[in-house]
Amino acid sequence: MNRREFGTELASISVCAYAALKRMSIHDASGITTDRNRPNITHGVSAGDLGYNNATIWSRANRPSRMIVEVSQDEYFQKVRRFEGPVVLRNDDFAGKVHLKNLRVGQKQFYRVQFQDLDNSKKYSAPVIGQFNLAARQPRNVRFGWSGDTAGQGYGIDKSKGGMATYAAIEKQEPDFFVHCGDVCYCDNPFEKELTLDDGTIWKNIVTESTSKVAETLKEFRENFKYNLLDDNVRQMNAKVPIFAQWDDHEVVNNWYPGEILDDDRYTVKSVSLLAARAKKAFFEFMPIRQSYQQTIYRKIDYGPLLSLFFLDLRSRKGPNSENRQTVRGADTSYMGRQQLRWLKLQLSLCRATWKFISIGMPIGLVVKDGGNFENCANGNGPARGRELEVADLLQFIKENNIENVVFLTADVHHAASHYYKPNRAKFTQFNPFWEFVSGPLHAGTFGPNELDNTFGPKVRFNSVPDGMEQNRPPSEGLQFFGIVNIDAESKVANVAHFNRAGEKIWNIDLQPA
Repeated sequence: MNRREFGTELASISVCAYAALKRMSIHDASGITTDRNRPNITHGVSAGDLGYNNATIWSRANRPSRMIVEVSQDEYFQKVRRFEGPVVLRNDDFAGKVHLKNLRVGQKQFYRVQFQDLDNSKKYSAPVIGQFNLAARQPRNVRFGWSGDTAGQGYGIDKSKGGMATYAAIEKQEPDFFVHCGDVCYCDNPFEKELTLDDGTIWKNIVTESTSKVAETLKEFRENFKYNLLDDNVRQMNAKVPIFAQWDDHEVVNNWYPGEILDDDRYTVKSVSLLAARAKKAFFEFMPIRQSYQQTIYRKIDYGPLLSLFFLDLRSRKGPNSENRQTVRGADTSYMGRQQLRWLKLQLSLCRATWKFISIGMPIGLVVKDGGNFENCANGNGPARGRELEVADLLQFIKENNIENVVFLTADVHHAASHYYKPNRAKFTQFNPFWEFVSGPLHAGTFGPNELDNTFGPKVRFNSVPDGMEQNRPPSEGLQFFGIVNIDAESKVANVAHFNRAGEKIWNIDLQPA
């Protein structure tokens, strides 16, 4: 072989090796090296909370090391910007985030994460690669997904049944980002090694020590957040689709509210406020949320002139679950809480985006009970009472201030549905008609529809589960759901569609902008 032939062969090998490394980084994001002499990436990468020129990148190492992120508009990383991140330590379970700033507005970005050895700056972990699309200043088609409820009712990762396959179906839709509406994990639903399904087949879970009991310690909460990242589908989607996350109840314990004292023999820690503090720390350690939102969780993200998203926290300021029939607002009727509600009203009034999508942890018009009490705002037919008073206040504010094109997205009830609210069907009438779209579960038991509450006049326009379906159907039956929203740059029409686990569109509607 002469020099030219050797050079050509070497270049070919280098390109093939890089391509193989890139494929391995995305498809096996759990770590592609067993080299004990350098750090390793343990649970892949993810991006979140995108803006016009900024994004947050998350990853985790297996030991103390420095997180490094390189960003390029070229998938081969021929020209990169380097961001030095934090030193990850045991105090944060070796998880870290880097906030990328001053990127090129509206451009697709590729990023690779490595961890640098603290004793030898020339040693790095093998890279893991991801990508994201930044928001554009000018109108551009926007496509995003939403759903919720992952790893509930004891249905964990069964590789023989495809793992968490709904995540693969979402990835194939190639959304700009994905909104996880809550119940990111189920810290109160331990996994058993095997579950016998109604048809006699066996569901075989991957089980770890800390997920075989309810989460009480910080370590156990962390392990529940890490559990989903053991799934190939989840890691691969995370690398390609940014996540905008919020929490609901199962990140802590079912139907929780601050100050609650548990009457549950599974728990030695009875204070829900203590459990919630540990869960919140783990949530922020493992979700790609900007650190500046750590005290609130609720936030607004502008994704171009066509779309602003509002993420609410319906847990941290919630009053006790009760009969929910109070006629006067107070601490016992708190849902969003006064501070969050004031913030939401202000942000909506200032928002100039065509569409305002509000992501909430629970549906407005479906009754969700907690024993003899009520878990969400709905309390059965009748005038606005209890927590419904806050919702009525918000809806009336939207009407009186002529805030147009407000849509609610949610999950929580483990089926998909489309609800249209109109004042001529309602007991409380001071609001403009609006849509609420429900999705889920992503990977959990499927349940039938809840009772409707006529306070705000909802009507079911679509329901994903068949009449008379038995409750708590396993993911293997295919009744897992997610939604996709497409906003057209030219017409500004928002198409909202429901999909099943197989990636089949099962219902959709065009929403015309006011």
